[in-house]
Order: sequence, then structure tokens, then C-alpha cells
Amino acid sequence: MDIFEAIYTRRAVREFTDDKVDRNDLLALIDAAIQAPSALDLQPWAFFVVQDKAALARFSTAAKAHLLETLSTSAVVQKHKGLLADPSFDVFNGASTLVVVCAEGGEESEIVSPADDCCLAAENLMLAARGKNLATCWIGFARPWLVTSKAKTEVGMPRAWSPVAPIVVGHPRHMPPPPPRREPRIVWHGEKG
Repeated sequence: MDIFEAIYTRRAVREFTDDKVDRNDLLALIDAAIQAPSALDLQPWAFFVVQDKAALARFSTAAKAHLLETLSTSAVVQKHKGLLADPSFDVFNGASTLVVVCAEGGEESEIVSPADDCCLAAENLMLAARGKNLATCWIGFARPWLVTSKAKTEVGMPRAWSPVAPIVVGHPRHMPPPPPRREPRIVWHGEKG
């Protein structure tokens, strides 16, 4: 698949088949992820992979409870409180695989941000998945729980890793249509009007 086709057809998918993602495909996605640019070539990324649907169901329940307990004043949580309280809602959208792009060590400074590098790696992973006709969705509801010491212990993630991008990967039931995009806001230096 051409890179522009991957960019323009990548979607946040929330409906997946029960088919498991092949381990070799996951390794290829991770290899694509680590080709991302990295400030000062620190390459701070690490990848935590879960391919156990029962575990993902437990993690979904824990993530929802954490959001409802600790972030209840957040406008985003308030907007989605009913959804998060629904026992049938799965934050991982029924996907067979969760890949958490994590920052491993590395200090935040004025020059570098390990989390920024991990975001670049995450985008590479999502575009590579599209190139393999797989689908992804960045799961923002999962991160606040995953960063806690309790969650790291429960899932078996190394404590020194800092979760940045929880991304589900799977075989899509269908690809949603493209959402409308606003025109880019551009200011050209030195040009008037």
C-alpha cells in the first residue's frame, strides 16, 4: 500500500473480528514503529503486548473504574460517565491485541521528550497496521489506569516503563468513512494577506 493511501485511509476502528493478529505481523508493526525519528537518537520506546481477551476484559473493567473514581471532575469523563459505568462497554473495543507504546527511562528536558518520540513510533505502528489491512485505535481511556503502579503490577509491565500510547490492533469488521477535516491553519512567514 502506498504511504499516502495508508495515511488517508487509516481510521480509528472500534469494531473488530475475533481473529487474532499474527505474531509475525505484530513484530513487523513494532519494527516499523522503531523506525520513527528520535530526539538525540535516544530511542526511548518499549512495547508491552497483550493478546489475551480475558485479560483485556479485566483491564477494561479496571480502567473504567479508575477513571470513574479518580478523574470524575474531568470534563471528558463527565461527558462519558454513562458509557464508563456501563458494564458491557469494553474500552478496548473487542480487539484481540493491545500494544502499549511506552517510554523506557529517559528524562524529560527542554530538548527531548521521550513521550514525543513514543507518539512518533505509535503513528508509524498505526500506519504500518493499515498497510497490512489491520486496524488500530488509540485508547485514551486506558492510559490513566495503565500509568499507575497498581496497574503495572497487575498487567506485568516493568515499573520503569511509562505508558504513552495504548493502541488496540485487530482485524476490522469494516472501515469507517473518513471524518471531515478542517482546512489547515497556515501562516507563511513574511507574507501578508
